[in-house]
Amino acid sequence: MKHKSWKSSTFVILGVIGFLIICQACQALKPAGATQNKGEYTGMEKILIPHKSWPCSMAEGIPVPEHGVPVLVADMKLDQTYKLGRTQFGQRVVYVVKEGTITGKKIKGSVMFGGLDFQLSFSNGVMEVEEIFVLQTEDGKYIYLRIAGTAADPSDVRIVPEFEAPSAGDYSWINTGKYTGRREVDLDAGTIKVSVFDVSRVAVKPNAANSVRVTKPSGFQDQPWDFRNASMDEKQGDLLIKENVTLGRGQMVGATGKTNRNIIPITGGTLSGKIEGKVLPGGADYQNLSNPATIDARYLWQTNDGEVIIVRNGGGFGKLAPIFEVREDSKYEYLNRGLYLSSPPGMGSGGVSLTFYESVK
Repeated sequence: MKHKSWKSSTFVILGVIGFLIICQACQALKPAGATQNKGEYTGMEKILIPHKSWPCSMAEGIPVPEHGVPVLVADMKLDQTYKLGRTQFGQRVVYVVKEGTITGKKIKGSVMFGGLDFQLSFSNGVMEVEEIFVLQTEDGKYIYLRIAGTAADPSDVRIVPEFEAPSAGDYSWINTGKYTGRREVDLDAGTIKVSVFDVSRVAVKPNAANSVRVTKPSGFQDQPWDFRNASMDEKQGDLLIKENVTLGRGQMVGATGKTNRNIIPITGGTLSGKIEGKVLPGGADYQNLSNPATIDARYLWQTNDGEVIIVRNGGGFGKLAPIFEVREDSKYEYLNRGLYLSSPPGMGSGGVSLTFYESVK
């Protein structure tokens, strides 16, 4: 009897183990967005409706990218990853791109060094992404690419690219499409992949059944898409820092039909004053030379005690207004709350010099 009971128990245990193995195999084969487990993301094949504060220029909803026509794939290597921590906007990570390649039916080329990927994450799995890249086609033309992206779940980061290519030339077609795509980061491989699709002919009619809405936790400021415009009554107050920025060779896009874009890569530099440190390689001054001309410099500082600060210095050449982003528990957190002004760029060692001031009225 004992022997028989032992055999019966063994069969039961083996049966349970076999069932678990089968379940694990099914789980591994299950496509992303399946609904077998409670709480699992189900929106991979649905329209994604962005949060109202970050509409990605598709507030009505971002369709499934693969329902469109493939345009290009950018495969990029990461140069640096900077984990800022919790800032006024969310949990911030910045990726700096080392290099990359572009492949597509109508376009081939490379991604220039210094592209920036600004990622925000929230406790409920929501993400917001901004990316800025400069592409160079195989025949030497430059294309400015700025991307807004979002996700209700990290497995489904959708992007809405905006291209600026020379309006006179073989790539003007890319200025007029309606594009979405996917953005994938592989930290183990040190890569970012951006896939772009033309969804001009994809219908977007969201309802409760076919869409997923992005919701963000409370307690964070909404990140801006545009640079800050200083008011007319703001004046330069106390000196904040003096900055010397070294620059790379200019990347002239030219007239695009919307802008007259000139891009000057940022390769490094030094800081002195109330903040001591250096300018990190990456980013650029993305100038629009259309009348009235504006500067939009996007880059990073690193203080002597290791703090990374996101810098955006934008506006008209006569009145630049820098804004900053740094972790909330940093001793430099006051930068997140203050108003500041910048001098116009002057001649510097290997590039330009600027002086930042507190703003007063």
